[in-house]
Amino acid sequence: MSAPVRVLVCDDQALIRTGFATIIDAQPDLEVVGECADGQAAVDLAVQLNPDVVVMDVRMPVLDGIQATRLIAGAGVARPVKVLVVTTFNLDEYVYEALRAGASGFLLKDAPTAQLLNGIRTVATGSALLAPEVTRQLVGRYAARIRPPESADPESALTPRELEVLRLIANGLSNGEIAATLVISQETVKTYVSRILAKLGLRDRVQAVVHAYRSGLVT
Repeated sequence: MSAPVRVLVCDDQALIRTGFATIIDAQPDLEVVGECADGQAAVDLAVQLNPDVVVMDVRMPVLDGIQATRLIAGAGVARPVKVLVVTTFNLDEYVYEALRAGASGFLLKDAPTAQLLNGIRTVATGSALLAPEVTRQLVGRYAARIRPPESADPESALTPRELEVLRLIANGLSNGEIAATLVISQETVKTYVSRILAKLGLRDRVQAVVHAYRSGLVT
């Protein structure tokens, strides 16, 4: 059997933190290795415990979840840890900033238990996770506030088919849905996604979504 996914739970509300930890620890393939109530403790424990995934709240004392995510998973971090942000609808701007800081995805705090567990497993495998019900609202609303860098134009780097796949990714479609839409295999979709990320210098699908909105490819 493979080793369980090591999870660090960070939330300043004890009830939510304990609830998450209890749910996660009950799974045979997941293991809670630590809990904390502020962002600085999250950074310290991430270094000390080397978890596979950090379940991160956004608003926390001492150091907020965005800053903590940047220090744990951001560009330039020697050994980045995958971060799954959990939030509520009224904190969507903070979540967008967390995605820019390096988070691998986000979920809503009131998401079903199965969605939380699936989210942890998904992020742990190196895939990105976006809550589909708020993706377009979230990224579309705040990406326009940031002027894209000169290198952010995907049309100069991608083929027409790759641009089409990127648009579908940005609209929240899974690999299977993209395959069905374009009438191609999922393996072919995976190849296109890998090429897109490599050509644009992006880490995962979350960054691809943000990039598509920032560059004006999707509005």
